[in-house]
Amino acid sequence: MATVKKTTGTSKAPRKNSADASATLTAPTSTASVEEGEGVRRRDFIHIAAATVAAGGVAAVAWPFIQQLAPAGDTRALSSAEVDISKVPEGGEIRVLIGGMPFFIRHRTANEIQAARNVNVAALRDPQTDDERLRPNAQGALNPTILVTSGTCTHLGCVPVGPSQGTVGDFGGWYCPCHGSHYDTSGRIRKGPAPANLPVPNYTYASDTIIKITL
Repeated sequence: MATVKKTTGTSKAPRKNSADASATLTAPTSTASVEEGEGVRRRDFIHIAAATVAAGGVAAVAWPFIQQLAPAGDTRALSSAEVDISKVPEGGEIRVLIGGMPFFIRHRTANEIQAARNVNVAALRDPQTDDERLRPNAQGALNPTILVTSGTCTHLGCVPVGPSQGTVGDFGGWYCPCHGSHYDTSGRIRKGPAPANLPVPNYTYASDTIIKITL
C-alpha cells in the first residue's frame, strides 16, 4: 500500500451537488447541508466501488484506498497529503481522499500516453494537451507516466470508475456510471454530459517518488 503523510489545515467544505451512487444513482437535492453533501460524496466513493466489485469480481485490488472511507473530524480538516507514487502499478491507479475529496493517481502505460497525445485537441469539448495536464517533477521535467486528477465527475459530482475496477470507458480512461460520461487516458471529457475535463489538482513533486497534493 502506498505511503501517505497527512497535513492538517483549514478545512474546505465539499461540493453539495455530489450524486449518490446508490442503486438508483440519483442526485441529492440542492437543499442538502454541507455535512450531507460530504456524506453523499463519501457514499459515492463506497457504493460505486462495492457495486463494481460485485459486478466485475475485481476483489482486493479494486479500490486500494490510502485514506479511511469514513474519516473522523480531524481527517476532514486535512489540507494536503504526500503519496508515494512508486507504489502505483503500471497501468493502474490509487485513489486518495483529502479533506473528503477523492483524487486519482494513475501510472500510465506507454500505449496510454501515446493515445492521450494522438488526440485532435481542437476537437475536444474542453481543449487541453496532455502536457498541459502534467506537472514538472523534481528535476523540472514533465513525467508523462504519472497523471493526477480530481476524482469527481464534472457533471454532477459522482466518482468515476477506472482501471482499478476494470472499467475504463470508451476512451481508455474513466467512466462515470451515474450519467455516462467518458474520459480519456488524460482525464479529458470525450463523451457524455460532463462539461469539462477531470480537474488537475494543485500538486508538486517532493522527490522522484513522492508527490504532495494540496487543496
